[in-house]
Amino acid sequence: MTVFAFAFYLFAIAAVVAGFMVVVSRNPVHSVLWLILAFFSAAGLFVLLGAEFVAMLLIVVYVGAVMVLFLFVVMMLDIDFETLKGELARYAPLGLLIGVIMLLQLGMAFGAWEVTESATALRMSPTPDGVTNTAALGGLLYDRYLYLFQAAGVILLVAMIGAILLTMRHRPDVKRQDALTQIYRKPGEQMHLKDVKPGQGL
Repeated sequence: MTVFAFAFYLFAIAAVVAGFMVVVSRNPVHSVLWLILAFFSAAGLFVLLGAEFVAMLLIVVYVGAVMVLFLFVVMMLDIDFETLKGELARYAPLGLLIGVIMLLQLGMAFGAWEVTESATALRMSPTPDGVTNTAALGGLLYDRYLYLFQAAGVILLVAMIGAILLTMRHRPDVKRQDALTQIYRKPGEQMHLKDVKPGQGL
């Protein structure tokens, strides 16, 4: 077995196992950590395919920014794990049924899959001479698929707004600061001077 094949199987198995643990883990924080491992494994596969820019982008953007955002959201949601475990046991038969159907579909797909001799040559898209991988990817994203790229940005913006709205809580027993009320108040109405004579109390 060559070093390339060993690295491919190592990253592929790690990605599959990490993805499985993301779904199976009952603790949301553990799921996020397993998802980080899955992203690292996918980045390793991109490096093996010659897409170094995509691999570094996956690590910097997803692992460095998106996963940190996920961790903050999960920790701020204040999830009741006892209720979560009860709901998990309640919907376990439905999840098992969906899992069996997905396994059957994968089995049918792999059963009809045939490996061709030209698969290795078609693994990477050909690029013109003098054009790097990063330049070809940038031209593809910002030229051919510009509107889809902008739509993906809008979807991420909506997801960020939804995460902020989920973490916002208006509790009636918590005293909050009202900046406009403080700005527009009149000092004459807020302060009362009392003429206290000597020997008298308030």
